[in-house]
Amino acid sequence: MQALPTATALRDAIRRRELTAEGAVQQALDRIHDLDGALHAFLHMDEARALTRARDLDRRTTPAGPLHGVPIAIKDNISTRGLRTTAGSRILEHYTPAFDATVIERLEAAGAVVIGKTVCDEFAMGSSTEHSAFGPSRNPWALDRIPGGSSGGSAVAVAAGLTPLALGSDTGGSVRQPAALCGVVGLKPTYGRVSRYGLIAFASSLDQIGPFSRSVPDAALTLEVIAGHDRRDSTSAQRAVEPFAAALSGDLRGLRIGVPRHLLDAGVDPHVLKSFDESLGVLASLGAAISTVELPHSRYAIPVYYLVATAEASANLARYDGVRYGLRAAGAATLDEMYEKTRSAGFGAEVKRRIVLGTYVLSAGYYDAYYLKAQQVRTLIRQDYERAFESVDAVALPTSPTPAFKIGERVEDPIQMYLADVFTVAAPLAGLPAISVPSGLTPDRLPIGLQLTGRAWEEATILRMADAFERVRPIAHPDLAVAGRV
Repeated sequence: MQALPTATALRDAIRRRELTAEGAVQQALDRIHDLDGALHAFLHMDEARALTRARDLDRRTTPAGPLHGVPIAIKDNISTRGLRTTAGSRILEHYTPAFDATVIERLEAAGAVVIGKTVCDEFAMGSSTEHSAFGPSRNPWALDRIPGGSSGGSAVAVAAGLTPLALGSDTGGSVRQPAALCGVVGLKPTYGRVSRYGLIAFASSLDQIGPFSRSVPDAALTLEVIAGHDRRDSTSAQRAVEPFAAALSGDLRGLRIGVPRHLLDAGVDPHVLKSFDESLGVLASLGAAISTVELPHSRYAIPVYYLVATAEASANLARYDGVRYGLRAAGAATLDEMYEKTRSAGFGAEVKRRIVLGTYVLSAGYYDAYYLKAQQVRTLIRQDYERAFESVDAVALPTSPTPAFKIGERVEDPIQMYLADVFTVAAPLAGLPAISVPSGLTPDRLPIGLQLTGRAWEEATILRMADAFERVRPIAHPDLAVAGRV
């Protein structure tokens, strides 16, 4: 069964009546049946509903919208009415929302067909999907390697050609890092660009929903569909949605790209560094001016992120207490015992670690020393980017300091796991848009990603850069037969 083409190619084929929406959905389902046993990208499927939706689209006399008939996978922390949404956690194992997230409403209004829900680290806390309560996804380039996280299942679904599009959420790099490690495009919009209504909260000042795709034009089109103000999300910005796809000119003349070389001094795999330098050469050949910029406080981004994010997580996850919904542990004699047993059984080790850390930094006597100080340095990180953007239009870095590591390699070493996000956490701390686009392969044929971070609300600029780059360096696709003899 062949991989599905890009979303725009599939949509155009359906519009030309070379293929039906039902046929496209059935192709996706057949490929999932063939390959997902080895990949484990999906947690929950509703094939009957997806096929019914596709048949309804085929009965229309005019297209429903710009994603008419396109199958899409959804990270399992985004609410889908009538389809289980577990956030990768035992505590929500049987939770079925009674409502759709705003992004789901907008996708369906545009004609997209939700195929199923994808594996993610529990409550989006992780960089490998190994912290899912339901087992990890596997990288389609090498089945013994992680796909990245926390949106690993969505990245796998797109990289393996199971669906042309997927949604993830990015709190500290959870769209961009798995996109890089799986060799696909991943976009984190500006904070407030996309509604968070219906996204299960991890860190509310950082979380943002973004798309995975097999091409930059597909990412631009999907952002056009899901972006825009939503009165149900108080952090949703009242800004007009731009025609992002129209900005993809292939020409970078007049654009300036800054490189913070001081962040590349240590800990970067030599193949990643070589690919990054080659990528800068490609961007320069397309007309971009490359210069050095300083982001002096970005060296503190990892500790700042893991203070701010865990503090917000400890507050957000307090609602899972066994009283209102979700898991309730049996055999408790008192209310306090019920809380303790429910949260002990329902949360995994990584979530518990972050709740404890977050509760500690918010506690009396430590709030000023840790949480408040982290927020102050967060402001300095944002100001560094503002100064850099006085002279450049985007900042370039590798997306991940290393290619995908082996499953189990870092699961007992949380510090090494956290350092996988060293280049991705600054953008959400500053509320900025950032994109990862495939930049090459290691000698072992593991994907490498190039990250471009732009000014707030200027997704069009980084999409233009990524698209021009992609035209010169087309995205490679994994040979699943070689990767794991699927």
